[in-house]
Amino acid sequence: MSFEVFSYESLVHAVSGAVGSVTAMTVFFPLDTARLRLQVDEKRKAKSAPVILAEIIKEEGLLAPYRGWFPVICSLCCSNFVYFYSFHSLKANWLKGRQSAPSTDLIIGIVAGVVNVLVTTPLWVVNTRLKLQGSKFCNTDIHPTNYSGILDAFVQIIRDEGVRALWNGTFPSLLLVLNPAIQFMIYEGLKRQLRRGVPRELSSVEVFIISAVAKAVATTVTYPLQTIQSILRFGQFSESTDKSRLLSSLRTVKSLLANRVRKYGVLGVFKGLEAKLLQTVLTAALMFLLYEKIASCTFRVMGLNPVHSKRR
Repeated sequence: MSFEVFSYESLVHAVSGAVGSVTAMTVFFPLDTARLRLQVDEKRKAKSAPVILAEIIKEEGLLAPYRGWFPVICSLCCSNFVYFYSFHSLKANWLKGRQSAPSTDLIIGIVAGVVNVLVTTPLWVVNTRLKLQGSKFCNTDIHPTNYSGILDAFVQIIRDEGVRALWNGTFPSLLLVLNPAIQFMIYEGLKRQLRRGVPRELSSVEVFIISAVAKAVATTVTYPLQTIQSILRFGQFSESTDKSRLLSSLRTVKSLLANRVRKYGVLGVFKGLEAKLLQTVLTAALMFLLYEKIASCTFRVMGLNPVHSKRR
């Protein structure tokens, strides 16, 4: 079976997904700041997202909730481009015009997620550190960093910690490919249910609701691993000394999870979930709404049927 790597349709999906995600993240970026601060700063008391944001603004200034916006947007743009392109390219080559199924969407989503993680993890490591740079932490064990920008962060991390440090958090990230995979599986499944076999475009309200539901379920299920992922990317943790990288990663994740539960109980691994759900559900809903509209308009300009071009 021949595999077509490049296609204009996959490119349209990739660009639409990247543009939609960048726009949506910019709108709801302060909520992501609140979520990340709660995940990394263990001694900061868990409160509602608005209260946390008010504290951050009071302690660090009005623009603090948008600290690290540029590197996050760069990473997000690249990440979503890679994921949407991989997902739709794999799906088009696998199905060859046939109807998809939830199991197919899940498998393709996992494969696309693995490709995305391996390619874009260094960008996420750098943006996590830049976003937290200059923050006022309640935990005094956290050491301040001094990066002048994205390139300087890359240089300093490689020089001081080695190239491997750029892939900190890769193991939980690979496990977390279930997040977008579950999200896409639910989203695509709900789309098929709403269409009931009739090829039609969904309304804006329908797209917004089903994408919000899909993201809420995926985020809640995988949130404990997202917390560990943030801690690993920040880089200030005690790493296991096992010679095997896989064993070392497993022991580090296990140790961080156990430490979090021991200190704060089971709910400790869900610290910041409210802010994350608020941010990620709204962001995903807006992103998919923009993605569907941009892709639909582009396919019309290209003279293609926007429903059949998606091959779902």
